Amino acid sequence: MKNLFSLEGKTAIITGGSRGLGREMALAFAEHGADIVIASRKVENCEEVASEVRALGRRALAIGYHAASWSDAQRLADTAIAEFGTIDILVNNAGMSPLYSSLVEITEDLYDKVLGVNLKGPFRLSALIGTHMCTPVSDVIRGGSIINVSSIASHRPSPNEVIYGAAKAAINNLTIGLAKTYGPHVRVNCIAPGPFLTDISKAWDMDNFKKVAKVNYSLQRGGEPHEIVGTALYLASNASSYTTGAVIDVDGGPR
Repeated sequence: MKNLFSLEGKTAIITGGSRGLGREMALAFAEHGADIVIASRKVENCEEVASEVRALGRRALAIGYHAASWSDAQRLADTAIAEFGTIDILVNNAGMSPLYSSLVEITEDLYDKVLGVNLKGPFRLSALIGTHMCTPVSDVIRGGSIINVSSIASHRPSPNEVIYGAAKAAINNLTIGLAKTYGPHVRVNCIAPGPFLTDISKAWDMDNFKKVAKVNYSLQRGGEPHEIVGTALYLASNASSYTTGAVIDVDGGPR
C-alpha cells in the first residue's frame, strides 16, 4: 500500500505545465518518481519548471506547444516519445477562458480559439498518446492514464464562461468516450476544478470573491494550487486502477 501512489518508471506529459495547476502537478509527479514533459506556449517558462523537476532528480523536457494546433500535437507526441521511449501519463491541462463584453460581440476568431485550446487540442493529443499507450511493444501493451482537466463551468457556467463552459462540457463527454475507446489498457478520467488561487486569480476582485465564496461554496474559500495534487496523483497512479470515465469535481463543494 505504501507504493500505491508511486510513479517510478513513468513518464508524464503535462500541457499548460509551466504555471498554476499544471506546474503543481508536474512537481508532484516528479516527487513521486515520474519524468516530466512540460508543454506550454512559452518554452522559456517550461524550461523554468523543467529545471525545478531536474532539481528533484528526475528527467525533464520543455516543449513549446500551442494546444489549438493539430500539427503541434503531433510534434509534441513525436518529440516526447523519441526522448523517453514511452509515455505513461498524459494530462490535458492547457486551457483558456478570455473575457468578453457580451455574447453577440464574441468574434468567430475568439470562438474558434476557445474551442481549439480547450477541446481540439485535448482530443488530438489524446488520440495520439492513447494510441501509443495501446500499441504493443514486444507483445506487451504498457497502457497508461489520461487525465483531462475540465472545470465546474462545465456544470454551472457563469455568464462570463459560456463558450468556455461549453468546451469543458465537451471535455467531460470526451473523457467518457475515450475511456470506452482505449479501455481496458488506458484509463481516462477528468478533474473539474473550481476556483483556484493561481496566478490567474491576481486579476480577481478578491474582496468580492471572498464574499461570493462564503455563499456559494461549502468550504467558503478558493482552492490553493497544491490542493489539486491529491486528485491528480490518484488518477495518474495505480491508486485509481479501477477508475475510468470519471469526472471528479474539486471545487470546495457547492452550497
